[in-house]
Amino acid sequence: MVKHVAVIGAGVSGLSSIKCCLDEGLEPTCFERSTDIGGLWKFTETSKDGRTGVYKSLVTNVCKEMSCYSDFPFQEDYPNFMNQEKFWKYLQEFAERFDLLKYIRFRTTVCSITKRPDFSETGQWDVVTETEEKQETAVFDAVMVCTGHFLNPRLPLESFPGIHKFKGHVLHSQEYKSPDCFRDKRVLVVGLGNTGGDVAVELSRMAAQVLLSTRTGTWVVSRSSDGGYPLNMMNIRRCYNCIAQVLPSRVLNWIRERQLNKRFNHKNYGLSIIKGKKQKIIINDELPTCILCGTITLKSGVKAFTETSALFEDGTMEENIDVVIFTTGYTFSFPFLEEPLKSLCAKKIFLYKLVFPSNLEKATLAMIGLISLQGSILTGTELQARWATRVFKGLCKIPPSQKLIAEFTEKEQLIERGVMKDTSENKLEYIPYMDDIAACIGVKPSIPRLFLKDPRLAWEVFFGPCTSYQYRLMGPGQWGGARNAILTQWDRTMKPLKTRIVPDSSTSSSMACHLKMWGLPLLLASLLLICKSSLFLKLVRDKLQNRISPDLISI
Repeated sequence: MVKHVAVIGAGVSGLSSIKCCLDEGLEPTCFERSTDIGGLWKFTETSKDGRTGVYKSLVTNVCKEMSCYSDFPFQEDYPNFMNQEKFWKYLQEFAERFDLLKYIRFRTTVCSITKRPDFSETGQWDVVTETEEKQETAVFDAVMVCTGHFLNPRLPLESFPGIHKFKGHVLHSQEYKSPDCFRDKRVLVVGLGNTGGDVAVELSRMAAQVLLSTRTGTWVVSRSSDGGYPLNMMNIRRCYNCIAQVLPSRVLNWIRERQLNKRFNHKNYGLSIIKGKKQKIIINDELPTCILCGTITLKSGVKAFTETSALFEDGTMEENIDVVIFTTGYTFSFPFLEEPLKSLCAKKIFLYKLVFPSNLEKATLAMIGLISLQGSILTGTELQARWATRVFKGLCKIPPSQKLIAEFTEKEQLIERGVMKDTSENKLEYIPYMDDIAACIGVKPSIPRLFLKDPRLAWEVFFGPCTSYQYRLMGPGQWGGARNAILTQWDRTMKPLKTRIVPDSSTSSSMACHLKMWGLPLLLASLLLICKSSLFLKLVRDKLQNRISPDLISI
């Protein structure tokens, strides 16, 4: 029977894994190679031992109500989007509230994790660790790997001819901490993801000129939506997810494109995505303004470098470049695992629901946090950890390894033959993935049942933001404060904004009146919709798809 669990890493997913172990009566031991909790959220002036950490000015992309642990809301006076220091403080509060620190062994590196000789019967692991140059071996019944995505900088210098001749300074964004040392420099930022946008904007206040290179382009959205509310809370809702299941993809893309261009025309700013390239979105409030003001210049992909300049794919050249910063992302690896497990875990396609390796006779190893979501990673990793600990205990089941290997091998072959696309590296849609894991645990909220039992709560759950509290309303791990947390989530959202008292207008009361009038009919109509079978939804979608000519909708 599983009792002792090794947790590798004390970052966001490591902390939730420790707590989930305790919730299930397991005994966790967490190994953290640094001196503190928080993982990449712990700011350090330098990247010690190659560890990835955030830059000082980083601000969260997901608002507080959508990115908190499901039974531990942020304090109401915390800002909706917070800097690194504030978010790290929240992690400290979480660890102290649930007394997690005593289970963490700091300054301890995991050297190897190997199956014991009797693994097929016991599922146990030998874990070798090193603390202050002293090695120790211990036996664990299960292992939770919480090292995340951002382990090794991806620096594809071989893709940039002439980069080794370049006489200026070359660095990866992992080394970037503040803009101070780039004052009056001409800086080229290569790569336009969230980090590339953030770094370029911050540098534009210090540098003489910032050039931002992108091969594909991207959609840029603000943290706030129409009306000034947090975008995540307005967009990530079950009612919208339900509509998305019915509408054809062409219609959805048409609607999204026009919505994304509503703030500014991406084509005019040089940001539009090249046809045939993967769609992606970054969150940045200031990038369009910086482009408009000329402090950031958009460039196409870099074709080659000379000693002092860069040649771009559109034939243009920029001279006298002082610094090149590659914001080209990270790769993940598991050097402490043995083969073939190490190679298999590096292929997400072979991870069952992106958590369990498919080649193990016993499901006693879980990869926590190896996901990209169109929403909060924190809430996703917490749900993964809740599921994994229950699988360890035998309370939840997964398919046999032989069946999983056969299915994933066939899928890999189809991808290699070009029959289907590999979507394992794509960002997952938030609600479908969360509901999928929640259903495995038995904590997915039932809207019809909630409507019969608690109409007010049902309204908030279906039409309101899909916050993590919803997965604490019922089933294993139910939290008594979940209902109140959902009904007061907008109070905590508005609290930090109420620093100046403004007299109430009649608009809000009028809106409340309309909601009361139309709320029940809308809820009933929505319940009828979500109660329909998936076969019906597919039929409707196919019919609509057939009726819409591709010539009428250009994406």
